[in-house]
Amino acid sequence: MLITELAETTGTPSATIKYYVREGLLPAGERLNGNRTEYGDAHIHRLRLIRSMLEVGHLSVSSVAQVLAALDDPDAPIAHTFDVAQQALSRAAVPDVSEPTSASIARIDALIGRAEWTGCEDNIGTEIAARVLDAFVHAGYPLPDSYLDAYASAARLAADADLAAVAALPDPSRMAELMVIGTVLGDSLALGLRRIAQAAATSERRLS
Repeated sequence: MLITELAETTGTPSATIKYYVREGLLPAGERLNGNRTEYGDAHIHRLRLIRSMLEVGHLSVSSVAQVLAALDDPDAPIAHTFDVAQQALSRAAVPDVSEPTSASIARIDALIGRAEWTGCEDNIGTEIAARVLDAFVHAGYPLPDSYLDAYASAARLAADADLAAVAALPDPSRMAELMVIGTVLGDSLALGLRRIAQAAATSERRLS
């Protein structure tokens, strides 16, 4: 298909497609006679992946490029690809204001210990969660451990669902891609479902 057809199929303006090619996010099409360039189904798939990360995951172009580079590396372990996606997505979630307090870091470390989680040392999530704890304290609502433990339980259920979906795929390249997509889009899914659950819980407790 020509670029006009690719643009129509994916809902992406031709100028944007050319920009993605220049930035190295999208492979160039096959040059035909004259100025005609042909694109295929792989370009459709890649474009949809790029737009998901940019528009839903709110990643920067440079972060998307890093994630795609990890996906395109056939020798990269899935765990490495997952780490790249986590780091890219999480940087946008960490406000560039101040470092988390040692007290909040210690509380998150204690939470990880109570949950008996392993393999998550130095994960960027610790910094994100600690900053959130500090924000609650600054707002005058310090969170009790019971609240944190409940959130940790819900987070583990979501993580197990993520990995179960990935493990169900037979192709390692698709496993890595789903891990990236799940990381990028899963936060938005969790946000939407949490809003719905809050409304349901409010109604059931007759707080409305």
